[in-house]
Amino acid sequence: MAAIGFQFSPDYGYVFLVFVAIFVLHMWQMINVSKMRKKFKVDYPAVYSDKHPLFNCYQRVHQNTLENMPFAITALLLAGFRHPRLAAAFGSVWVVGRVIFSLGYYSGNPKQRVPGAYMTYLAQFLLIGCVVSGAAGFLGWW
Repeated sequence: MAAIGFQFSPDYGYVFLVFVAIFVLHMWQMINVSKMRKKFKVDYPAVYSDKHPLFNCYQRVHQNTLENMPFAITALLLAGFRHPRLAAAFGSVWVVGRVIFSLGYYSGNPKQRVPGAYMTYLAQFLLIGCVVSGAAGFLGWW
């Protein structure tokens, strides 16, 4: 078995920047949940409110993003090995999709989240496609 030597492309810096954008997105959502928690007086450790559906919308945005972040970040970082610019582009689409998802959900009408959700999941599938391409390249399949 031969070892694979790897050198990062300078374009991998774009992947790092998208990673930072994901962190900023997470902080923005967390701050928004904290503001709504104070506004509606939803004390810890309560995760959701029986009285304030709008708070629940804010909480679900953050929770859903946390559920999706491990896959998105992993796919972003792995896809960037072989396709750093594509990974950064698809990762950026993921972040923009999450913002659209957030703003839609923050409206209080959960159905408004759907366009952002579609955008997010499309970006995740494209990132996974780049990961598969990278795996195939490392394995010498193409």
